[in-house]
Amino acid sequence: MTTVIVLLLLPVLFASLFTPLSHASPSILSEKNAPKPRHSKLLKSAIQRQTSHEKQAELWMPLVDQGWKPCVESDTLPSFPENSQGYIQVFLDGGLNQQRMGICDAVAVAKILNATLVIPYLEVNSVWQDSSTFLDIFDVDHFINVLKDEVSIVKELPDEFFWSTREYYATAIRANRIKTTPIHASANWYIKNIIPGLTSYGIAAIAPFSHRLAFDNMPKDIQRLRCKVNFQALVFVPRIRELGDALINRLRYPPGDDEVVGTKHFKDVSNAKRKQGTGNFVVLHLRFDKDMAAHSACDFGGGKAEKLALAKYRQVIWQGRVLNSQFTDEELRSQGRCPLTPEEIGLLLAALGFDNTTRLYLASHKVYGGEVRISTLRSLFPLLENKKSLSSSEERASIKGKASLLAAVDYYVGMHSDIFISASPGNMHNAMVGHRTYQNLKTIRPNMALLGQLFLNKSLTWPEFQETVVEGHKNRHGQIRLRKSEQSIYTYPTPDCMCNA
Repeated sequence: MTTVIVLLLLPVLFASLFTPLSHASPSILSEKNAPKPRHSKLLKSAIQRQTSHEKQAELWMPLVDQGWKPCVESDTLPSFPENSQGYIQVFLDGGLNQQRMGICDAVAVAKILNATLVIPYLEVNSVWQDSSTFLDIFDVDHFINVLKDEVSIVKELPDEFFWSTREYYATAIRANRIKTTPIHASANWYIKNIIPGLTSYGIAAIAPFSHRLAFDNMPKDIQRLRCKVNFQALVFVPRIRELGDALINRLRYPPGDDEVVGTKHFKDVSNAKRKQGTGNFVVLHLRFDKDMAAHSACDFGGGKAEKLALAKYRQVIWQGRVLNSQFTDEELRSQGRCPLTPEEIGLLLAALGFDNTTRLYLASHKVYGGEVRISTLRSLFPLLENKKSLSSSEERASIKGKASLLAAVDYYVGMHSDIFISASPGNMHNAMVGHRTYQNLKTIRPNMALLGQLFLNKSLTWPEFQETVVEGHKNRHGQIRLRKSEQSIYTYPTPDCMCNA
């Protein structure tokens, strides 16, 4: 089979994470005229595809027991600090999933320092301008209760520290603010550099804090605590779970043509619909917004006008600091550095055996190219849904315009799907891969380098494409991967947070 793959890729081989700072003006990048399908030959065959019942059954079959089980409790009795060294404040930037990892690290640092953690402050995202707080997103009482035997956590500072606010640290240099924490700092760094300040001032404010705790050479109990926070303590608030449950039910028990989407259908799901059996669904995180398209420096088929618009956008936002722009499109695709378009992720799913009756939930922000570009994906999977198609405006009112809350709903639905797949790596992909690994749930990880090379080879027939895709994804459906040095414990929780069953 290896020989077959090499032969198929020869025409290509010889041919030649990022969070943006802000959005540019819409005039810099037009999304109104999305290009025609780039892989029309494959697309035509894929639309006519047929998948056997046996293959369908195999696709939806849950993962077998892989011999690992969650293991986040300490080997010794929990050691709650009797005398706290002081208070730790952290200020977290980035999107929801980056902040989620920061929260886990903050708990771990409080444990390392024998300090009391103040509920983390979530910075207003510079891109989405979402001011949602920890309490808006996560169930704070559950959070504190799950960790009560491990770490001291408070919702607010006592009155004597009333002055320790975000505004206070933004207006001048403050002696108790720690600005020099290195990326992936060790436990010893925190003990050496933070304890003196805690002793002097009773409080230490750490900002920036994202990615400020190492993944290697950490005590076993600290590693397990980080996973306990991520997989057990961080639970979304009821309104997010309730909307998520409504979407999940409507995916599993679709309303009929004569039924109205909304609360009434949600309440009716429990009777007649349940008797018909549960439906399966896939959650697709389509990470293909204009920031991703521009930053990748890849060609998406829009011709010279699109290339120029993306180049201008890239210059305005990143001012030449995009390494990918040094390479050709062929080089980037051959290395798997181009995000999959809606058309390409659709072709991948079709090649893996998903037929046109598959219910697909689209978890994403605004897609570059809009509905015109999504239409190719919809032609392959007509049962394509999202938050808007599955719920009423009244149900979405409480999360409208709140990027973090919208992402939380997608995360919740993703964790309850039969299968999850992301069109390109990123924080959402990494978080979901880790969480679903922890629960032994099927998660497809696209082989980006293989797919990039295949899509460059315009002579491929559908059978050749399908055979190569299936072979290249045999062990990418959620199989356990042991964490390597410097890799994130939140993406690869084995073996730190999982034990041999």
